[in-house]
Amino acid sequence: MTDPKRRGRRPAGEDTKAALLAAAREVFTEQGFDGATVRAIAARAEVDPAMVNHWFGGKQGLFAAAVQLPITPEWIKEHVFAGPVDELAVRVVRQFLAVWDNTGGGAFATLVRSAATQESAAQMLREFITAVFGGMLRELGVDQPELRLALFGSQLSGLGLARYVIRLEPLASADVETLVATIGPTLQRYLTGKL
Repeated sequence: MTDPKRRGRRPAGEDTKAALLAAAREVFTEQGFDGATVRAIAARAEVDPAMVNHWFGGKQGLFAAAVQLPITPEWIKEHVFAGPVDELAVRVVRQFLAVWDNTGGGAFATLVRSAATQESAAQMLREFITAVFGGMLRELGVDQPELRLALFGSQLSGLGLARYVIRLEPLASADVETLVATIGPTLQRYLTGKL
């Protein structure tokens, strides 16, 4: 009788790609971009390291695929920017926390950890902030939109860093409504208030 348990490496195919993505998310989250190696990711996925090049063109391509953000600019426009402007920050903080809490903060943590040492990760974080919020903020017709965007981005990035990477208590375990009430007013001032 044959042992039904699979032995050896996983065959090349879509399941290999999925296994690599899952392993990459774990390893990049644990070690950041620089600390993660293709061999470590492939070993965790139980695949040949050559599959990283085959499916993703290398470590950077795998990183970009692994940190696919769980929200789109269209979703944010529909769920966050729709509604009264003076309540925009409340919606931003609430949705930011809901999205990242639901995913365990993993992709955001990976991005922030890696942004400290890897320019491609830093660019991805900048592009996330700019692409998702830049145009929408300019549509509000406020003065100094670029400065406001930078202040806004610093607040959200700092919140994500403290909650999902550093896990700074009591911020890491604070309930969403407490954070909405405390961070919302500052973020609202950055978005629409007097600077």
